[in-house]
Amino acid sequence: MNLHTFLSGRRLLRSEIPFLFEELNQPFIQTERAISFNKGKPQCLRCGNQDRSLFGEHLCTKCQQMCVYCRHCIQLRKVSSCEKLYTWTGPEIVFPQRENSLQWQGQLSTGQAKASAAVVQAIEQNEEILVWAVCGAGKTEVLFRGLEQAFSQGKRVLLSTPRTDVVQELSPRLRRSFPHTHISTLYGGSKDREPGAQLVLSTTHQAMRFYRAFDVVIIDEVDAFPFSYDQSLQWAVSQAKKLESAMIYLSATPSRKLVTTPNLQVIKIPKRFHGHPLPQPRFEWCGNWPKQLSKNKLPPALHHWIQAHPGKPLLLFVPSLSVLKTVSSLLTIPHHAVHSQEPNRHSYVEAFRNGKVSLLVTTTILERGVTFANVQVAVLGAENQIFTEAALVQIAGRVGRSSLAPTGDVLFFHFGITVEMKKARSHIQLMNQEGERL
Repeated sequence: MNLHTFLSGRRLLRSEIPFLFEELNQPFIQTERAISFNKGKPQCLRCGNQDRSLFGEHLCTKCQQMCVYCRHCIQLRKVSSCEKLYTWTGPEIVFPQRENSLQWQGQLSTGQAKASAAVVQAIEQNEEILVWAVCGAGKTEVLFRGLEQAFSQGKRVLLSTPRTDVVQELSPRLRRSFPHTHISTLYGGSKDREPGAQLVLSTTHQAMRFYRAFDVVIIDEVDAFPFSYDQSLQWAVSQAKKLESAMIYLSATPSRKLVTTPNLQVIKIPKRFHGHPLPQPRFEWCGNWPKQLSKNKLPPALHHWIQAHPGKPLLLFVPSLSVLKTVSSLLTIPHHAVHSQEPNRHSYVEAFRNGKVSLLVTTTILERGVTFANVQVAVLGAENQIFTEAALVQIAGRVGRSSLAPTGDVLFFHFGITVEMKKARSHIQLMNQEGERL
């Protein structure tokens, strides 16, 4: 790979560029301080951080001086004030204008087709739109015609999402649908590090390494943590897109702030692709479950739920890692337990998907972006503050996603009904009512 292909559309530290210094000494290479100062106030130009509390000082091994460094994006590699970021200002990468790149034979529903047309138009005219689609509406398929249109024009696309699990779920589907398109999948620990792909599928953190690279930027699960709470990730995405570009947001549970953004076109898909309504969650009081766990006992209601679904895959959400460990230790049936720090998370999820275990206990890490056939879902401690309206709607949306099994059980075990639980149930009811009117 040459320097042009490697660096075009990226903004990298010297230590991230595997080329000799002499090769970087040319007119098409532009450098800027990795951390700038305005009246003494620092800003990291990789992640946009301006929060003084997220900067530190250290004796730098590179310049042998005291340097300011950014703690906010340190997981990508330390950025110090003595370092520079390198960008390519020469000719852009020219991608093939490939016609008929889509190899997908499925049919879109009426709602999907309407949203698909809006996506195509947004890409053609560099517009900004939100596709508000219920869980299981098939929003990935809604993108296909738009992606095909972009590739036919030689455009470069970033499809970014906050969660690694969602990236891993999307990657094989996109590769099957666009087998002749150069696709790169980027997330922490991924083996695929090809930077010059026409379609880049990444976590939102990886967007920090790109600069004015993409003609089309698609943010899937735009409301998900950490993207929705982290202004640096939003800044990084804005830096990764070209000044003239299309911006497409996807979500089943967008924030009111996003929905009411001026000049943002909102396309709603209130019905699943198979036409069946969203499963309505049931509420069931299970007593003082934290006290029961402290006595090394599972709530009897949870036992009954597990026994009520023999032979079916069961997905149990819990509010924290400590609860997950306790519940897992008390279960007597074969199962896996997953959380954000579990190194075997991907293999455990695949084992559950392939039927090797029938019960998967999880934190909210699997609340969105994953699909399991005929799964039944329960939440233990649905009154916990981590289970917001959006989280509960997403969790309920894991059920009934397949046309072969369009229904299923969604049960919220609680020690007291919360406003968020009621709002989640109302949200689902309203979407179903809108879907019936189509």
